[in-house]
Amino acid sequence: MTNGPPLLDPSGAQVILGSDGGLLADPITPAAHRLFGPRGVCLHPDGSFWVADTGHHRLLGWRKLPDRDDQPADILFGQPAFGREGRNAKGSVTAATLNVPTGITAFRGGLAVADAWNHRVLIWHRLPEGPDSPADIVLGQADAASALANRGADAPGPQTLHWPYGLSEIDGRLVVCDTGNRRLLVWNDPVETGQPADLVLGQDCFTCRDENAGGPVSARSMRWPHMATGWRGGLAVADAGNNRVMVWSSFPQANGQLADSLVGQARMTDCDLNRGAYYPSSLAVNMPYALGVLGDRLIVGDTANSRLLGFAAAGFAAEAGWLTGQPDFASKGDNRWGLAMRDSLCWPYGLSVRGSTVAVADSGNNRVLIWESAP
Repeated sequence: MTNGPPLLDPSGAQVILGSDGGLLADPITPAAHRLFGPRGVCLHPDGSFWVADTGHHRLLGWRKLPDRDDQPADILFGQPAFGREGRNAKGSVTAATLNVPTGITAFRGGLAVADAWNHRVLIWHRLPEGPDSPADIVLGQADAASALANRGADAPGPQTLHWPYGLSEIDGRLVVCDTGNRRLLVWNDPVETGQPADLVLGQDCFTCRDENAGGPVSARSMRWPHMATGWRGGLAVADAGNNRVMVWSSFPQANGQLADSLVGQARMTDCDLNRGAYYPSSLAVNMPYALGVLGDRLIVGDTANSRLLGFAAAGFAAEAGWLTGQPDFASKGDNRWGLAMRDSLCWPYGLSVRGSTVAVADSGNNRVLIWESAP
């Protein structure tokens, strides 16, 4: 298969945030309408919209879904003003600061954010209203003033994190890709700061962090997991470092539980980018970082190929049936090796889907795209 129907509206994104139309290079100095390497997006159920503006170490919020290009944000968190930037607002770590925020998701009516380089996850019971809205719960650290990887220990535990990059809510659980520990952690009911996780995938136990669980690539192991989503009653995990998406047909119940299937490789033991070829195909991926579900289709942000793929099913021979960002399945290249356009991508790192609307953190273009599914 070389061509396929478009996944998203072929005319391009309806709204572009981060630059004037997003078609030319713009300054990346912080402002209410500027973004720098955004890696996370959230279409919140209450109608608001949120972006992890990663390079500026802040969150931006729009009370209603933006309806025009370059629309400035209404809400700021992580910095004292829209024109400010810097890790932890150039101060001490608190429940109101950020250092490389990445994944962002709605969680039980509030919000959860992966504060990656503070090695923690922040949870708000209600949506933050501004810089003075500290998080209610901190996971990965013993308190809101701490920020060491694995709490300063050589080995992880069920209560520690190391570079958490992606997170999601799946049936009330909080699922966190603990990327630096090459594992996925699940909290069934996070209610207090420092609480340990209930389940670990990608490793045999909570105290292990070796790449691919210390062995060859397998149905258990992970290398640089970056995002997870619920799909058809189960779980899908973007195992970016192994160039695949791991799929469990039902939500895992045991530590280290083996995946049932995958997307992007011909065998559970394979890990080559684009299945060992220079050019991609409808079967292959290259560092997939983002996932979403549109209807019953799994959307894969095939990040290093700068494209989005849609899959109807998982399996070693699963082919993408839908494509956005490239002219055909054999093409790759940032912005199709050209200028940024309304229908092009450069390293899409994050996805959020609600109804027919798809938000894309188009990180390499320093912008966010709000796109409708193809007619």
